[in-house]
Amino acid sequence: MDTRELLKKVRKIEIKTRGLTREIFAGQYHSAFKGRGMTFSEVREYTVGDDIRTIDWNVTARFNHPYVKVFEEERELTVILMIDVSGSEDFGSMRQKREYMAEVAGVLAFSAIENNDKIGVIFFSDTVEKFIPPAKGRKHGLRIISEILSYQPRSKGTNLTEALRFLINAIKKRAIVFLMSDFLDGDFEKSLIIASRKHDLIGIKINDIREKEIPNLGLVNIVDAESGENIWVDTSNRDARAELMEWFNKHDLSVKNSFNRAGIDFVRVFTGEDYVKALIQLFKRRKV
Repeated sequence: MDTRELLKKVRKIEIKTRGLTREIFAGQYHSAFKGRGMTFSEVREYTVGDDIRTIDWNVTARFNHPYVKVFEEERELTVILMIDVSGSEDFGSMRQKREYMAEVAGVLAFSAIENNDKIGVIFFSDTVEKFIPPAKGRKHGLRIISEILSYQPRSKGTNLTEALRFLINAIKKRAIVFLMSDFLDGDFEKSLIIASRKHDLIGIKINDIREKEIPNLGLVNIVDAESGENIWVDTSNRDARAELMEWFNKHDLSVKNSFNRAGIDFVRVFTGEDYVKALIQLFKRRKV
């Protein structure tokens, strides 16, 4: 897309996602993602019901009256968006998965920015394509959205293990990590488990409804966007459509089970759906 079209799309996503962030997600995000610990803020006079373990004995002795220490949560976090830019993300019956992903990423990015958190991005295919180090601010958030929409990957394949290995090596401090992909890869469960020991990992699986439900369109040439392989499928054949749907459902369940076994939060969305409800449910689950 040309620069004017890109700026128009970025601005559109900014307006929508910043509005959602302020109206819906700011409080949800703050509650769902905890800070790194509690830091001392001030002392105040003791009142009935205060935990006696918080009494500051030095101040109490000085003023001959009990005072307690007040602590505040150390809020600043680092958020990392891991964005799948492989060939399959360019597919979309109503809108491309990549464009949908940019909008979801926008909500997460501006939620982090509103909470004064740093946010960075790892673009990956079957290799790590690009790394944008964590930073703060609106300008940085807009750059992230722009890069997701416009980045042209060198490769079309997917290697989640390689991407997660890079995450572990590149991000030294514990971070909140949103892994966004359609997860068209082999066995990556072991890598999920290893990464989740260091970081707070969340999986967001993004698909198009036509990957699950193929309409009767007669003879159709289906091309694998990652391998380039193409096959002809007679979509008027009910059994052929059922076979493709069965493959999708098996893969979908396999990915879900991998995240469940690794003990990692996971959410699935389709490009034709409103992601707001799915994200709110995710945030609420994490508050329990």
